[in-house]
Amino acid sequence: MKKLVFAIACTLAVASCNQDAAKKAEQAAQQQRDSLEQIISQKDNEINDMMTTLSDIEEGFREITEAQSRVTLAKQGEGTNTMQRIKENFQFIQTQMQQNKELINKLKQQVRESSVKGGQLKKIIDNLTQQLETKDQQLQALREELDRKDIHIAELDEKVANLEEDNTKKDETISAQDKAINSAWFVFGTKDELKSQNILSKDGLFSKTKVLSKDFNKDYFTKIDIRIDKEIKLYSKSAQIMTSHPAGSYTLQPDANKQYVLRINNPEAFWSTSKYLVVLVK
Repeated sequence: MKKLVFAIACTLAVASCNQDAAKKAEQAAQQQRDSLEQIISQKDNEINDMMTTLSDIEEGFREITEAQSRVTLAKQGEGTNTMQRIKENFQFIQTQMQQNKELINKLKQQVRESSVKGGQLKKIIDNLTQQLETKDQQLQALREELDRKDIHIAELDEKVANLEEDNTKKDETISAQDKAINSAWFVFGTKDELKSQNILSKDGLFSKTKVLSKDFNKDYFTKIDIRIDKEIKLYSKSAQIMTSHPAGSYTLQPDANKQYVLRINNPEAFWSTSKYLVVLVK
């Protein structure tokens, strides 16, 4: 009888061990699946971010080409309005060229930091860089052609200012407004760091009134161009957005290192409620 009891006990012990081993194996497999899914999700996010930047660059080149065509048409005309149109389109081209240059640099950084590797990405960037150089050469050639026609771009601002002072002032106002509209500021930090700059109130909640007060330290924020900067790495495994932004306009997800990244999917909506972004991290 004792032998039978002992045998049953041994069988139960072995069965229990087998169950524990099976559970551990299942947990390990689940962890591996979760890790793999996270890596795949991160790669998808990285690819989507790069494709968004690439799309912005291509749209920029399209708009530059259209502006070049408008200059070509305008240079065939005469009078003050012609000079004004040429001036406005040249200003647009120069602004868009600079923006595309910044976007290409951003794409280079995204590729450097991405876990997605491949020679094709380098070829794409090389091609975009070449397009930018080609556009720059075309712009220089167009400028020289206009000079030969006694349409001097460098002199247009002064001529237009003398002939159409009101329009010049309007241009300056629009330019300043455009710059302000597309500017935003963000900051991330610990509770103590943000409190020390009067960004967080004493009870730990973000105080919108302090953003508009003299106590608010604007210099602690980083200024960005909302047309270009659509991804903010927070370098923390804990992140909480303290300012108010529409939920559907962004995603806040951990990357492969489990550090949070804020991706702004709809910049116009995201920044519509506040041009300041405050993120609490640990």
